[in-house]
Amino acid sequence: MKNLTLVALSLICLLNVAAIFEKFNYLEPDQFKQWLETDKPMIIVDIQDKDAFAAHHFAGSIETNAFPVKTDAEKKQIDPAVAAYKASGNDVVVICPRGGGGAKRCYSYLKSQGVPEDKLTILKNGVDKWPYRDMLVTQ
Repeated sequence: MKNLTLVALSLICLLNVAAIFEKFNYLEPDQFKQWLETDKPMIIVDIQDKDAFAAHHFAGSIETNAFPVKTDAEKKQIDPAVAAYKASGNDVVVICPRGGGGAKRCYSYLKSQGVPEDKLTILKNGVDKWPYRDMLVTQ
């Protein structure tokens, strides 16, 4: 019984270590600005909560209100972006308040739903540190 418990604990530790080393593709603000200015076909997945989205977001964003993307219900709110990718095959940019944990969980969820990693990026530092504030839509 002790050996089984040790094996189970070792497996859990290995899975947690693997999650720490997972890599993510980040999109620099200047590059994203260029994509916006040239009307590059893309899917912008905004996971901010409802109030933050109303305060500032990018035109054409899919509003998911999925932040912090921890529960199954929050992950399901990202499904319209999965459908948009499957319909178009366009690059997907994840927008989060700070580009941290919520963005990474959204990225991982999108990847698990069949969006290839070479099509996925996270806006570096998120919308809160977006340097071109005049490009944001406010309500």
